[in-house]
Amino acid sequence: MVKKTSSIFVSITFIFLIAASAILFSFVFFYLYDKEQFSKDFLKRYSIISKSTQYQLTFSSSVNELIKLLDEYNMEPINDVSKALNILNNTPIVYQHSSALGTSLILKDALGAYLFIYGPKFSILLKDKSFQPYRYLIFAAIFFIEFCAILFAYIAIIKKLRPLKELKYKIDKFAKGELDIDTKIQGNDEISDVANAFDNAVKKIKKLNNSRELFLRNIMHELKTPITKGRISAEMLEDGKNKKRLINTFERLLNLINEFAAIERLSSGFWIKHFTQFRLVDIIDEALDLAMVNKEFVLLDIEKEMNLRVDFKLFSIAIKNMIDNAIKYSPDNFVKIVADKKRIEFINKGEKLKNPLTYYLEPFCSEGGKKDSFGLGLYIVDQILKAHKLSLSYRHENGMNIFVFENIEIRCYNK
Repeated sequence: MVKKTSSIFVSITFIFLIAASAILFSFVFFYLYDKEQFSKDFLKRYSIISKSTQYQLTFSSSVNELIKLLDEYNMEPINDVSKALNILNNTPIVYQHSSALGTSLILKDALGAYLFIYGPKFSILLKDKSFQPYRYLIFAAIFFIEFCAILFAYIAIIKKLRPLKELKYKIDKFAKGELDIDTKIQGNDEISDVANAFDNAVKKIKKLNNSRELFLRNIMHELKTPITKGRISAEMLEDGKNKKRLINTFERLLNLINEFAAIERLSSGFWIKHFTQFRLVDIIDEALDLAMVNKEFVLLDIEKEMNLRVDFKLFSIAIKNMIDNAIKYSPDNFVKIVADKKRIEFINKGEKLKNPLTYYLEPFCSEGGKKDSFGLGLYIVDQILKAHKLSLSYRHENGMNIFVFENIEIRCYNK
């Protein structure tokens, strides 16, 4: 199943692309606008020069005044005829304007700009000494600097956030029960503070977990020692009913200790990692042995070759608790187990539960304050089913209590 996530790295990259696109758009817009203004100013200047020159050539006979005017506009006449013809023949015309006084041609190439003015009685070719081609490189440099600035900021942010990926990976491992992780990060920013705080928390949890396991081992050792001695002493008794009862009692106590140890590790959230394939009939046989129930009180209606991928010990405990509850709260001490590839049902005679099922899934719940209670039975079952991603449901039909392990299909091996 693909899990959809919204990555902060994707968001930052998206913002960076928007910013870069905005800068590029602004660059193109201002470049085209400035280039258009440059062309307008260029034509306007040459138009003024052309009109003034045409007027001087038409109405004034003073050469000095014309030279003075051209100097003011920083224009130089080209008197060399061959050079003038070469320019006129090889330089592109970018603008042409005709009036009553004459015609003006603006010629421009990479080498310079020229103004050719001619009329019925005159012709002159002028070179613009102050001409500067349009400097688009200024805009390109500004765009490059701005783009490099946001690119540097993007790389710096990604570099700062990169430890988040590693931290998330280690947090996922921690969530799966792995405590041997190190999330320390060198730095003084908030991410480093969070990673180091989490690392300290993991180490404290690991210490607490180790202390808990040590405490449990000591408790189980201290309890198992007298139980084992008691069982050995019971073996020395003469064969008889009392000897068998004592031996069964001590075996029951040992099974209970092992069961509580398993449940404690399960409830801590650091246990089940691997599931193995088993036949359901074998799991039920193990549950019956744990419950020490006579098989005459259990009716099975299951597929013999039905296989489940489960934790054998825990799933056996769950079924054992369901058998215990069914027999304990049934007037005929009888339970029927029905199973297919979708569910496992535990059916027994009895009155309908007075409270919703969720009430009985709490530890040590009791039925109306009675001495008899469900204790940890259904609570343990619910915890084991959750560890297997299953659920427990309940219904009452025709005087029968029916508890169901739902969604068994996800644990079936031979679907």
